[in-house]
Amino acid sequence: MITVNELGKRAKKASRQLLTLSDKIDLALSFIADDLRAYEDDIIKANKIDIENGRNNGMSESLIDRLMLNHDRIDSMAKGIEKIVTMDSPIGKTLWQNTTENGLIIEKITVPIGVIGIIFEARPNVTADAAGLCLKAQNAVILRGGKEAINSNKAIAEIMRNAIEKAGLPKDCICLVEDTSRESANELMRLREYLDILIPRGGKGLISSVVENAKVPVIETGVGNCHAFVDESADIDMAKNIVFNAKTSRVSVCNALETLLVHKNIAEKALPRIAEKLKEKGVEIRGCEKTRKILGDEIILATDDDFKTEFLDYIISVKVVDSFDDAVDHIAKYSSGHSETIITENKENAEKFLSLVDSAAVYVNASTRFTDGGEFGLGAEIGISTQKLHARGPMGTSALTSHKYIVHGNGQIR
Repeated sequence: MITVNELGKRAKKASRQLLTLSDKIDLALSFIADDLRAYEDDIIKANKIDIENGRNNGMSESLIDRLMLNHDRIDSMAKGIEKIVTMDSPIGKTLWQNTTENGLIIEKITVPIGVIGIIFEARPNVTADAAGLCLKAQNAVILRGGKEAINSNKAIAEIMRNAIEKAGLPKDCICLVEDTSRESANELMRLREYLDILIPRGGKGLISSVVENAKVPVIETGVGNCHAFVDESADIDMAKNIVFNAKTSRVSVCNALETLLVHKNIAEKALPRIAEKLKEKGVEIRGCEKTRKILGDEIILATDDDFKTEFLDYIISVKVVDSFDDAVDHIAKYSSGHSETIITENKENAEKFLSLVDSAAVYVNASTRFTDGGEFGLGAEIGISTQKLHARGPMGTSALTSHKYIVHGNGQIR
């Protein structure tokens, strides 16, 4: 098994080679998309081993869903790569230019970051998404997935490495850490000599561990404690459908709804209809005292911890709020800064919500499930950044660039 340090050395060399091979990148990405489809059976065979191991180890069905690959999901991975091919390269863009009084011509241009490390958990589609985006921005990537998906990740990575080699790129533009021990993750976090930036993608525990322990720069991606606020002017049918979609269309993802806030002036009409709809998927409601008064004592009393929790399951916390300001204050206190939505017919409240709520994606009358690189037109995504430095929200290719200044002179000295 190749060590993390050796993978770093190989990726660094490949990243330098990539600087002169930009004309081969789209061909390499096209080959990846083709081969993901061509070798679909191999991927599914490897994935079935991971699913069987997960079930034997007591993995929840919501996490099994994150892990599972099938024809449609593999085709979606390939389509994501094809979308990236159609996009303009983010490299070599002029961000700013100036000619100084002494005649120096200065340009600020976008450049690759270099070598990007990705630590992620049980979603093997991240292997293809991350590699495709990094490659489009002329970066090499070192992927370190969790043990739950190791067989799937190995199959996908090998297909991609062979595909890019056919296009004339070095295979080590895409590296996979096959050692899934904690020590391999720690080594990657310390790989300052070769790694330029590290991006964790997974649950709160993983992200916190990387942020707290990494010696290389980190882009913090998203725990998704997402909120919906049903304003007093809301269309109740719209609210019901948005909440149902945001909560139940796929509970195991970071843009799924976790907390519902309902204005007191509409709660008695809206909550029963929303709750009845959520029953179709067996969603457990944990509500405040006012929620329980409306829906009945069978509703579990919500605790402060419930409002802090990213459930990733068929569970939702519900609170009846006294005012618009109370809803915004609640979000400010408990949100992870991922995605929030307001359902309202009041334009003034809509604009205030957009201004006051400080999250990466803020919606009016739409589901939080749209916070996604593909849905935003970015192709695939590397993750949802919940920080404010460098990148925020769905991270497409432009988030995987840095910049440098190039200066042309004709003999100037200072």
